[in-house]
Amino acid sequence: MTAVEPTPLSAHPGNALIGDIAVPGDKSISHRAVILGSLTIGATRISGLLEGEDVLGTIGAARQFGAHVDRSEDGSWVIEGFGTGGFSPPEDVIDCGNSGTGVRLLMGAMATSPVTAVFTGDSSLRNRPMGRVLGPISKFGANCIARLDRYLPATIVGADDPVPVHLELEVPSAQVKSAILLAGLNAPGRTVVTERVQTRDHTENMLALFGASVEIEECGGGRAISVGGHAELIPQTLTIPGDPSSAAFPATAALLTTGSKITVRGVCMNPTRIGLFATLQEMGANLRFENRRSECGEEVADIGAEFSTLAGVEVPPERAPAMIDEYPILAVAAAFAEGKTVMNGVQELRYKESDRLHAVARGLEACGVQVEEDEDKLIVFGNGPNGVKGGATCRASADHRIAMSFLCLGLASELPVVVDDTKSIATSFPQFARLMASIGADIR
Repeated sequence: MTAVEPTPLSAHPGNALIGDIAVPGDKSISHRAVILGSLTIGATRISGLLEGEDVLGTIGAARQFGAHVDRSEDGSWVIEGFGTGGFSPPEDVIDCGNSGTGVRLLMGAMATSPVTAVFTGDSSLRNRPMGRVLGPISKFGANCIARLDRYLPATIVGADDPVPVHLELEVPSAQVKSAILLAGLNAPGRTVVTERVQTRDHTENMLALFGASVEIEECGGGRAISVGGHAELIPQTLTIPGDPSSAAFPATAALLTTGSKITVRGVCMNPTRIGLFATLQEMGANLRFENRRSECGEEVADIGAEFSTLAGVEVPPERAPAMIDEYPILAVAAAFAEGKTVMNGVQELRYKESDRLHAVARGLEACGVQVEEDEDKLIVFGNGPNGVKGGATCRASADHRIAMSFLCLGLASELPVVVDDTKSIATSFPQFARLMASIGADIR
């Protein structure tokens, strides 16, 4: 196999970030829209779908399972679904690339249909644990065979006669919750998932939008979410809001770069996704949330961000599910804050596209920032505004969020910062460098 050459980029300080932009459609909602559109009978039309590699992989899987998915000339996507339980046996291995969301939700969705599928992914995804999904979907009657019982490649033999499942999540995970709820769509009775800590609820919102019977009850400090089986989903016309995880990068870069003032239009403001913005406001960030409205069953707003002097804070562990993907860029913001920022309860970061705690800590140290790291905590000792030296080459570790975070750091540091390989950015934000350049960022 021919080795793929790395794609380094360097970020150079000196320019204020000014302008109005829109980030790509939300990745989490895009995955779910494709999967649920495939589970209807009829045509679902989607505007603003994220066209990153992760979502394109889910589209490829939907086609293998029997859905007709086409991109229209106007940029919208049309999905002709096969109905709940209507999965066709795929003719080839389903390669989900780098997408943990895609593979886990797809395995759940097909687990209660009598088909067999083999799932794999890139080297990063093949080393991410899948046992937390394989165990629950096997309770429906699916037979799951995985490498070392927990890694991809994995073969899922869907249940011939599925049964409903009642399960309490041991570890907060929207992906596991969603996989179980999607499996429950083709099981009899009601499938129930109980979570002690609320995780992002896009699946519940979108299931209701597509006409599924969804019930949510508060119980013992947690939530019980149930879905009715043998569901007949209704095709929809959807507009995907902007991804708050993508908006985090230009917004935070503006907070750190002297003289900056930007607006990011049409960003999803789901309460389970905005922990970063709440934390940045606690640190003193000048953020505005304007023109609030509803799209795709989600609250949406325009986010204004301008250069701010930040102070370190302690981030409580219960906030982690609402910002689990944003800790790398928060750590960058903390590097420019006055005082220390303590991020608690972040062990889950060790099992993402990379060990994000380790990758962030080593990159910050290389740029002249003091960091302390343990199993589930990261402490960043801020250098203050304009106080980060930079001048280093940071490893992306094949992780899109690490790569973008250190490019943002380089825009505000004293010396340029190089990221060794930025190919992974295409998984979630393929327009990143071009969009940042449109507001004045010097990324080469």
